[in-house]
Amino acid sequence: MDLPASTPHDLAAWLARLRAAHRRQPPDYAQRMDDLARLRRAFRARLAEFAAAMDADFGRRSRHESLLSDGMTVLKEIDHLRAHLRAWMRPQRAAADWLFFPARTEVRIQPLGVVGVIAPWNYPVSLALMPLAAAIAAGNHVMLKPSEHTPRTAELLRALLAEVFPPDRVATVLGGPELASAFAALPFDHLFFTGSTAIGRKVMAAAAQHLVPVTLELGGKSPAIVAPGYPLATAVDRIAAGKFLNAGQTCIAPDYVLLPSAAIAPFVAGMKKYISQRYGDVVASPDYTSIVNAGQYARLAAYLDQARAAGAEVIELAAGDPGRRILPPTLVLGAREDLALMQEEIFGPILPLVVADSVEAAIDYVAARPRPLALYHFDHDRARTERVLRGIVAGGVSVNDTVLHFAQSELPFGGVGPSGMGQYHGREGFLTFSKQQPVLYQARWTTMKLLRPPYRRLADRLVRFLTR
Repeated sequence: MDLPASTPHDLAAWLARLRAAHRRQPPDYAQRMDDLARLRRAFRARLAEFAAAMDADFGRRSRHESLLSDGMTVLKEIDHLRAHLRAWMRPQRAAADWLFFPARTEVRIQPLGVVGVIAPWNYPVSLALMPLAAAIAAGNHVMLKPSEHTPRTAELLRALLAEVFPPDRVATVLGGPELASAFAALPFDHLFFTGSTAIGRKVMAAAAQHLVPVTLELGGKSPAIVAPGYPLATAVDRIAAGKFLNAGQTCIAPDYVLLPSAAIAPFVAGMKKYISQRYGDVVASPDYTSIVNAGQYARLAAYLDQARAAGAEVIELAAGDPGRRILPPTLVLGAREDLALMQEEIFGPILPLVVADSVEAAIDYVAARPRPLALYHFDHDRARTERVLRGIVAGGVSVNDTVLHFAQSELPFGGVGPSGMGQYHGREGFLTFSKQQPVLYQARWTTMKLLRPPYRRLADRLVRFLTR
């Protein structure tokens, strides 16, 4: 349900309402399954509306990419949750230490209560509904804050969730940065945030006031490493597909490419061919997405202006249209390390190429920098690939492709260090929004009676045995 007011007091009142309802009747298995089924049906029926809303919010957004990245992913996640929920909810037997025989133990999976979800603008549907669905599957109530940068999509999310859920089970709040700050400071039982590292720090600081546990899905500079000898045509095709999806406005998009110096020229030529064949005229192509707003476009244009002024070679692979915020696919060669596009997450269709004549040099380059959200390694040499996997810690990895690890329901997704903390997708999302509650059941007779005062000779012998 949409909240009519946007003051911290109003948000706190709505949180109290959600929490009171959860305490009265935490959702059981049947309720969770029904909620997820109704969410799937209602969302599936509105897919075309969501694609149109995102198209309007961005100025132009590929319909196919919207249906796949913001449609298929949500439906697939809900299906996976429903298929496994009964097994995940079942208490798990654990072996009690022999010393405590005949006690028995188990781990019960309990819902946390009320979960807050702050969603971003780049994938405004999937990155709102996927964590929401996981929280619902875990038996929680949810308060969602969609991004104000995609207002039509946010309003459609509000309408969808108001149709599916009663107002004391899921609430949707709409507003800008001031409301988001107040939202992050609420005493949730868990707070889930997707966005930039800079905002993530603020969210974590706000949540710390109430010791609210947080999951932060952030970003960073995700490298692609092309090993010597790897087929460049394949590397170009797969790196370009991941980079120019959503015009690079993807947290796990390849942020820069490390490759041998001899491969630079053919890589550039291959990229030009890819853009020509796949998009043609990017200004006219319905498959190429606009930059979401003027502020983001200006940031990216400033990155390129700074690179040109510093002597880097900027190669636009097609014509663009600033008036429609269409920034063309662009390669940057020879960029200095102190430039903004080499220091900040790019989050747009700009791809720097960095010389690394060996896989070892590439490992050293990446390992010397903050840990990335994603790592992409292109190599048919298994031993070298293993060295990369051992030498670099990243949030997730695709070998010989890009971004596809995100779509795997059985794989956890999440960052590490500056690229995030915590993880979700599938069972990992279910556990993120649950408390794994350990329980010991004591028997009528227990050996622990032998280790209670007053301590005598038997206790002495037992202590000597146990501490030998």
